[in-house]
Amino acid sequence: MSGARAVAGTARPGWLWGAAAALALCAALGAWRWAGGRRRAAGGRRRPQRVGTVLSLFVYPVKSCRGVAVRRAQVTPMGLRSGELRDRFWLVTKEDGHMVTARQEPRLVVISVGCEDGHLTLDAPEMETLSLPIKLPRKNPVRNCRVFGLDIQGRDCGDEAARWITTFLKSEPCRLVHFESSMVPRKSKDIINLFRTTDEVAYPDCSPVLVLSEASLEDLNSRLEKKVKMENFRPNIFVADCGAFEEDTWEDILIGDVEMKGTVCCARCILTTVDPDTGVLDRKEPLDTLKSYRLCDPSERHIYKSSPLFGRYFAVDKTGTIQVGDPVYRMVQ
Repeated sequence: MSGARAVAGTARPGWLWGAAAALALCAALGAWRWAGGRRRAAGGRRRPQRVGTVLSLFVYPVKSCRGVAVRRAQVTPMGLRSGELRDRFWLVTKEDGHMVTARQEPRLVVISVGCEDGHLTLDAPEMETLSLPIKLPRKNPVRNCRVFGLDIQGRDCGDEAARWITTFLKSEPCRLVHFESSMVPRKSKDIINLFRTTDEVAYPDCSPVLVLSEASLEDLNSRLEKKVKMENFRPNIFVADCGAFEEDTWEDILIGDVEMKGTVCCARCILTTVDPDTGVLDRKEPLDTLKSYRLCDPSERHIYKSSPLFGRYFAVDKTGTIQVGDPVYRMVQ
């Protein structure tokens, strides 16, 4: 895999997180003890090696809409959760059920999402706030949807939500649907074969968790005339205190009491060229620059084709809670 290794971003003051790091290491050792037999059988005892620090956490409740920064999140088998907000559990669709993302409607990225008193709220420029119950009435129909060629259901959020989104986008009629826990998720393996049969998602592209490092973003920005933001890439976990693209090499990692397994890198598309502040689609940068130095090894073209790589997808082995400031460990021999 190509990509220069860069010096890590500005280090965070150690005294701020020193005590937390010590406690987290104790938790790390304890969390991995439960699986010691399995891992010894797989090739000997391993130990946690610190490789970074959680700088930011994000949940993206509505696919392609603005993320919600949180200090603390639950990591579930199907992604991050903060209170009643779950990662990409809401989806904008056409009336025929096909997904609508910022690839087709770039202005989706400027819609802000929140949660108040059991209601999902949407805000956008020159629009009144939309508020709709997270627990939808059973009379609302369940719709058949299509996400990257795979079938999945969603309960319709109602005509008011449909009118609000259609009015803001100035588009053909759109609907908003919500994935409920009783519905059947999509199998990540049906999208990319390197996932396991147990890895499942609602409306994310393919993976429950996306990790990106601050140093990787700084490396990219050092090559761009116009700098881009972390928001262009929509990670769930933004990591500091590591080198550029080190996240590509992480296999089994531990954050708080959560265990995750690296699967594949994130192949990037034109969505990265949408300005997160204006919703304007550029179609060129930063994608062209990423293509100049972040293409995969030729042996992996059957996975990534001609898409540049930026960030890494992770599946969830053990659920739990993570928070900003947590050390990130990888397991080494």
